[in-house]
Amino acid sequence: MSTMTREETQALIQEVLEVYPEKAAKDRAKHLAANDQSVEQSKKCITSNRKSLPGVMTIRGCAYAGSKGVVWGPIKDMIHISHGPVGCGQYSRAGRRNYYVGMTGVNTFGTMNFTSDFQEKDIVFGGDKKLDKLISEIDQLFPLNKGITVQSECPIGLIGDDIEAVAKKKGKELNKPVVPVRCEGFRGVSQSLGHHIANDAVRDWVLHNRDNDNSFVSTPYDVTIIGDYNIGGDAWSSRTLLEEMGLRVIAQWSGDGTLAEMENTPKAKLNLLHCYRSMNYISRHMEEKYGIPWMEYNFFGPTKIEESLRAIAARFDDKIKAGAERVIAKYKPLMEEIIAKYKPRLEGKRVMLYVGGLRPRHIIGAYEDLGMEVVGTGYEFAHNDDYDRTMKEMGNATLIYDDVTGYEFEEFVKKIKPDLIGSGIKEKYIFQKMGIPFRQMHSWDYSGPYHGYDGFAIFARDMDMTLNNPCWGKLQAPWKKQAAESASQAA
Repeated sequence: MSTMTREETQALIQEVLEVYPEKAAKDRAKHLAANDQSVEQSKKCITSNRKSLPGVMTIRGCAYAGSKGVVWGPIKDMIHISHGPVGCGQYSRAGRRNYYVGMTGVNTFGTMNFTSDFQEKDIVFGGDKKLDKLISEIDQLFPLNKGITVQSECPIGLIGDDIEAVAKKKGKELNKPVVPVRCEGFRGVSQSLGHHIANDAVRDWVLHNRDNDNSFVSTPYDVTIIGDYNIGGDAWSSRTLLEEMGLRVIAQWSGDGTLAEMENTPKAKLNLLHCYRSMNYISRHMEEKYGIPWMEYNFFGPTKIEESLRAIAARFDDKIKAGAERVIAKYKPLMEEIIAKYKPRLEGKRVMLYVGGLRPRHIIGAYEDLGMEVVGTGYEFAHNDDYDRTMKEMGNATLIYDDVTGYEFEEFVKKIKPDLIGSGIKEKYIFQKMGIPFRQMHSWDYSGPYHGYDGFAIFARDMDMTLNNPCWGKLQAPWKKQAAESASQAA
């Protein structure tokens, strides 16, 4: 439960909003709220999925980032062309630590940057011919690729290149999927629309490719892992638990995923959805077209792992239910040992979170397992159905912020004074310079995995290592140092 009362949280929000002009303050007030667990629909108290205000320092990404960086990019045996200037592809290359098995440049291509390298003449005359030639060259240089996607950057939509026509032509020539993805960065509000566009491309160009292929031998225990991007090996850790309880994972994407696994997904008996925000669209499509049920799961921290394993097992027979209990019993002593080691060092510490699409709610339970308290949370690109889920996880009156600006986040931190912040790379160095322990929760700060029982041991170690590092006692924010020096000189 939050240590702030509702009145205190609302007063803090009003204080932070005072710096804005009246119109901007009125708009931003809709995105900031004190949590109310009694509210059934979050839209009654917080607004989300709206355009950011011009002039404020939003931390969002774009539609291209949602498609290339999240949904399509980690599919390892396909080549993903960043169609446009070189910068977007280079910036998004290998940044998210989507681990995969394979030989890069031979049969896997996840950390390579393929770009059409748009120049001024391409803006004037169009890039369709260049794209056609590029796809042919790529297939000659990397013949073991299983398919190609064209990830559109902003100029493609502005000049009207017909990437669909090129994709159809080259797909027939190469006899493999060539998928056009209209994910120009300017589309939509944030990277969230990029997820949706990418899901639609999977639906239209890939998912049905094996509908009439009867060579796949199914079992009653076939499941998939969808929306796990294998950051630091997360999907592998999750897959281990599912297979230990007796299930067969026939597809895992997009982290360490392959085109064949995507095409086989409609053969599953149950789709297990990790990141709701990025992959609920394709899960709903498969439920409507193929009758495959889907469910969310959360493998952060032993409490949520147990809940999820039992919820998954409830969809199957007694064999799987017994398998789930066996897995829980196997790892329980290890978890008790980890909690006994780290909880005395972390108990009572307060955390503020601001991440992307699922972690602001999914990792709350892992912190609570260690005796820590989440006193503020929010999303970069959530929709209201994400906040509907989040409000049940948070204590009453806890501060919730949507698309928080750089100014707001800093002011909230100064007033609440959390012991730890979990956010992204854009915020990391600001708060570290303020002398506040920080974990980069988009890519686990080069650690991980954090999913599963093995991942919780790493998570607990990393939180302890960060919070109890003696360096924070020796670090002083530059402005505090200057004030101290001025006071000393004046004396």
